Amino acid sequence: MPSWACVPCRLRDERLLFAQLKFNPMPKAILWDFGGVLTSSPFEAFNRFEKENGIPLDFIRGVNATNPDANAWAQFESNQISLSEFDTLFLEESAALGHAIAGARVIELLSGDIRPEMVAALESCAAQFKVGCITNNVAAGKGAGMARSSDKASAVAQIMARFDVVIESSKVGIRKPDPKIYQMACAALDVAPEDAVYLDDLGINLKPARALGMTTIKVGDPAIALEELAAATGLIF
Repeated sequence: MPSWACVPCRLRDERLLFAQLKFNPMPKAILWDFGGVLTSSPFEAFNRFEKENGIPLDFIRGVNATNPDANAWAQFESNQISLSEFDTLFLEESAALGHAIAGARVIELLSGDIRPEMVAALESCAAQFKVGCITNNVAAGKGAGMARSSDKASAVAQIMARFDVVIESSKVGIRKPDPKIYQMACAALDVAPEDAVYLDDLGINLKPARALGMTTIKVGDPAIALEELAAATGLIF
């Protein structure tokens, strides 16, 4: 094909690229959840525990979803109660729903396995954009990732050190999906919500971020999430 024949194609592609950049500008910041995004989901550990103990699948999630703004889980994530108080309150709440589980047993299940491919994506993003972490966590275990061992805590600390800003619910006293926690992260990074991308594994946490103007990515299959992140950032993972 003669070179001149490609001119209309090049012009068309350039117009398409201009339109994409105009209506989908590059973000200034990438915000990440931690558990279920950079590590495997604690729900996987919950399900293993339930299977091993003859408890209906997703029972623990059901306990956490009952009275979600004021139950033991909500109070512990916002640092309103101690671990011992959570242990007792969760036991009472789960027993009322049919299966008594001590809260301390649930806390032991929270620290997931690190996902190397997601950490690598975080590193790539950190080289090009501001990066922040918004995590609902509790004052238990070691560090922000609630690790059960010193080695795991050290590995998590190395990941956390890559962020420009880390917002922990157990430290700031508010938790997702409260819009204030997303606004707090954006203010700390000095970006408007519409200039940020946010990754989380829970739709309930993505909804308020989207309402504020953020581009949101739900992390189920990490490979699919990385494809969406590549499309939003122009990076290759």
